[in-house]
Amino acid sequence: MRRHIRNLNYRIIIHIMGLLFAVNGGFMLIATIVSFAYQDGVGFQMLLAGIVTILLGGITMLLSKNHRKEIQKREGYIIVTFGWIFMSLAGTLPYVFTGAIDGFTNIFFETISGYTTTGASILSDVESLPKGILFWRSITHWIGGMGIIVLAIAILPLLGIGGMQLFAAEAPGPGGDKLHPRITDTAKRLWLIYVGYTIAETILLQVAGMSFFDAINHSLSTLSTGGFSTKNNSIAYWNDSPLIQYIIIVFMFLAGTNFVLSYFAFKRKFSRIFMDEEFRVYLYGVIALTVVAALFIYAYADVQASSIVHPLVYGEFESAVRHGLFQVLAVVTTTGFVTADYTMWAPFLTIFFFGLMFLGASSGSTSGGIKIVRHLIMIKNGVLEFKRTLHPNAILPVRYNNKAVQAPIVYNILGFFILYMLSFIVGVLVFSWLGLDFRTALGGAASSLGNVGPALGNLGPVDTYGSLPVLAKWWACFLMLIGRLELFTVLILLTPFFWRNR
Repeated sequence: MRRHIRNLNYRIIIHIMGLLFAVNGGFMLIATIVSFAYQDGVGFQMLLAGIVTILLGGITMLLSKNHRKEIQKREGYIIVTFGWIFMSLAGTLPYVFTGAIDGFTNIFFETISGYTTTGASILSDVESLPKGILFWRSITHWIGGMGIIVLAIAILPLLGIGGMQLFAAEAPGPGGDKLHPRITDTAKRLWLIYVGYTIAETILLQVAGMSFFDAINHSLSTLSTGGFSTKNNSIAYWNDSPLIQYIIIVFMFLAGTNFVLSYFAFKRKFSRIFMDEEFRVYLYGVIALTVVAALFIYAYADVQASSIVHPLVYGEFESAVRHGLFQVLAVVTTTGFVTADYTMWAPFLTIFFFGLMFLGASSGSTSGGIKIVRHLIMIKNGVLEFKRTLHPNAILPVRYNNKAVQAPIVYNILGFFILYMLSFIVGVLVFSWLGLDFRTALGGAASSLGNVGPALGNLGPVDTYGSLPVLAKWWACFLMLIGRLELFTVLILLTPFFWRNR
C-alpha cells in the first residue's frame, strides 16, 4: 500500500491547493473593497485575511513548482475533496480576524455551509454583521456554486496541466454534456453564463427596489442556490414586494436548470432545450408541485400561523401561488430562501416540503440533492423490470433522451441512490445519538445532505443551527461536504482499495 501511496503525484496536489488558496485570497480582497467602501470598521482585518491567504497560496505554489504536469483519477479526487476542505479552512480567516463569529466550530460551520451552498447558518442576527463579512458570506456561496475546481481548470492550461479528471470529480453524475470538446473552454463558458446571470439579477433586483448591496448579495446567493441573506427574515423581508420575489423565482429556476441548456438558449437552439427530458420533467414538475402547494396554502393555511414579521395574505390567490411557487423552487433547487415558515402551514405541506428535499433540480446546475435525471432513470428502470419479468429474454434498455443508457450508468445511479439513503439514515441516527429530537434529526440530516438549508423541528425555516451541540455541527459539516460533492468523491477516499489499486 505504501508503494501505491508513494506513486501519487503529491507535488501537483500541493500545487493546486496553493492555486486554490490564491484564488480564495483574491476573492477576499474583493470583499475587502466592499468593507472599505461601506466603512464598516473591519476593512484592515479583511485585507490581512486576504493577504495571508494569498501568501500561503503563493508560497505553496512556489515550493511545489517542480511537479509532473499530470493528473490521474486518484489525484483528481484528492484535489477536489481536500481542496474544498482547505478552501473552507482558509475561508474562516475573515471571520477569525474580524471576530464577527465566536468559536471556531461556528466559524467553520458558517464557512463550509457557504462553500457547499447549503445556506444553513448559526447566526441569529445577520443584520448586525459588517458589510464586508456579509459580502464574504455571499461570495463563498458564489465560489462554491459553480465549483472552485471548475474555476481552477479554466486557468490550469496556464500551468500546463490538464483538468478533465478534476472536472469529473467535481461534477460527477450522468449529466456530462459538454459545450466544447476542450474541458477548459467548457469551464470558461459556464462561468461566463454564471457571471452574466448574476449581473442581470443584480440589476433587476435593484430596479425592483432593493439596495445595490442587498441586490448583489442575493444575486450571488440565488445563482449559487445557496440561500444566505443579508436580512434576518430572508426574502420575507420583501413580502410587500411581489416583483422582487418573482425576479428571484425566475433566477432560482434558471440556477436549477442545466447550464448547458442556458448556453443553447443563448445560441437560439431552443429545440435542444425542450427535447431534454430532464428539463421537461423539471418544468412541469415545478408547475404541478406549485399547484398543490398553492391550493393548500389558499384553502387551509391560517393567517396567524406565520411567525415571520411580515404576515402573508393567504386569502389572496396570487399570494398563495407566489409563495407556493417560491418555496417549491427554494427547496427543489436547494436554494433555501424563505418567504414563510412552511412548517407552520398545513401538516401536509410540512411533509410535502420535507419530501422535496430529496428531489434536487437538474444535473449540470448549481443545485444539490439527488437530481431529477437520477430519479427519471431509476423510475424508468423500475418500470422496465416489470416488462423484464414478463419477457425475460427481451433486451429492454433504459432510454433517456431517445438514447439507450449504458448498464454501468444505471448501476451507478442505483448505487448512488442506495448510498444517499444510507447516508441519510446514518445521518439521522448520529444526530439522534447527539441529542437531537426525532423531527430535528430527520430534517437536519435531509437538509445538510441535500444542501438545502432550512429543515424541520428546531432547524426550521425561521430557526438557525446555532442551537446544535458542537459535535452535531461538525457532523452537519461532514454531511454538507459529501452532499455537495455527491458522495462518491469524498467517500471513495475512505476505502482501502482507493489507496491500494494502481
